[in-house]
Amino acid sequence: MKKLSARRRHPLAAVVVLLLALAATGGLYAAFAPAGTAKADVTAQSLAIEEGKKLYSVGCASCHGTGGQGTTDGPSLVGVGSASVDFQVGTGRMPAQQPGAQVPKKKVIYTQAEIDQLAAYVASLGAGPITPKEAQYDPAGADAAKGGELFRTNCAQCHNFTGKGGALTYGKYAPPLDGVSPKHLYEAMQTGPQNMPSFPDSTMPEQQKKDIIAYVEAVNGDKTVSPGGLTLGGLGPVSEGLFAWIFGLGALIAVAIWVAAHTAKAKKS
Repeated sequence: MKKLSARRRHPLAAVVVLLLALAATGGLYAAFAPAGTAKADVTAQSLAIEEGKKLYSVGCASCHGTGGQGTTDGPSLVGVGSASVDFQVGTGRMPAQQPGAQVPKKKVIYTQAEIDQLAAYVASLGAGPITPKEAQYDPAGADAAKGGELFRTNCAQCHNFTGKGGALTYGKYAPPLDGVSPKHLYEAMQTGPQNMPSFPDSTMPEQQKKDIIAYVEAVNGDKTVSPGGLTLGGLGPVSEGLFAWIFGLGALIAVAIWVAAHTAKAKKS
């Protein structure tokens, strides 16, 4: 007992106990931690980046540079994030068909798996907005009325109050939102493609984005329902006023001419 007490008072006793505790903790962690899963995830991500780099070299490097640094034909992709790639490539806007004031939406040429690989490679160049999960953009349970208020405040100036799109300056335009998937609507708000401003979560929280998506789907959903009568393209007071001037005023002029003509005939008789 005296020997044991003496060893406990030894200056290195605390260090030995600490080392034993660390060794035990490390052993338990190694035994129970999901090391295989974590390693598999890292391996899969590395493979995705590698495959994405190959796709990038063939379809993107000529405009955006071999390392995504950008050229005179395309902007830098460092820091744009995977969400931007998923939106641009997933809507067919990239690769661009030809240079112009604005890149239009067109047929998608990559599979979703290839888009994910491209997004993984571009995301590896610098931190940026991450491709959202379904729970983030699913409008189920969102407030479409509140989304309408947000849309009219932040989006209607360009996209029209029902998302029918509109012309901008120098050949640019705000595209119609009819038929755009909730995922791409969310990513557009995240990243601000082309002429659109970005609305990160610090500016527009996730719930508000979902409310806007719910509103866009509500006003562009059932094409057979129009409580106000003819939709006139849903373009708002401009098209409605034009309709009134052309057809309403035109009808009044026609009636006036008819009355004048018949009055003149009556006087001659």
